[in-house]
Amino acid sequence: MTFRTVSERIVAAFDFDKTISTRDNVVPFLRALVGRPRLTRALLAISPRLVRAGLDDDRRDAAKVAVVRRTLTGYDAARVSAVAAEFADDVVARHLRPDVVERVAWHRNQGHELVIVSASFTSYLDPIAARLGFAAVLATELAVGDDGRLTGELVRPNVRGAEKVRRLDEWLGAGPAFVWAYGDSSGDRDLLARADHGVTVGRR
Repeated sequence: MTFRTVSERIVAAFDFDKTISTRDNVVPFLRALVGRPRLTRALLAISPRLVRAGLDDDRRDAAKVAVVRRTLTGYDAARVSAVAAEFADDVVARHLRPDVVERVAWHRNQGHELVIVSASFTSYLDPIAARLGFAAVLATELAVGDDGRLTGELVRPNVRGAEKVRRLDEWLGAGPAFVWAYGDSSGDRDLLARADHGVTVGRR
């Protein structure tokens, strides 16, 4: 591995679920927002689609969109923000990996730019990122209509797989940068391959 000059931009890109956090957070957030019964009904309704999805990225993305449509269409955006803020506080207090948070702090102390690149929702990632000193969040965003309610759609594609690379490169712009990347799953494979130095985060 060849490190660049001291003056060059250095970026550390982190996945969130099971990388910085100890768990997946999408389903717990939806449960906190709409309640267990409504979420359970939505998951049961799309369960055949979930089974067919398997490891297919496109089908997994479509299944996620289907869950969002069934649970969040017409939901008040202000209510989402309020629940997301409480959810973020709980994640920071109870569901972060100390070893990875320590690594985040190391990059921050080195003067590196920190960015979260995640399929989780910006609703709760934005406040978490602010607490941890991240410069940006590139994540899945829920679309809000002119009436202040969720449309049930995503603003842009689910930030998983190749979409992580597209979003990161868009954010980086045309200038040179040395990129560290951290991830834990197949959804991070493209991001780790694109990085100058990719780190697979294990259970410990």
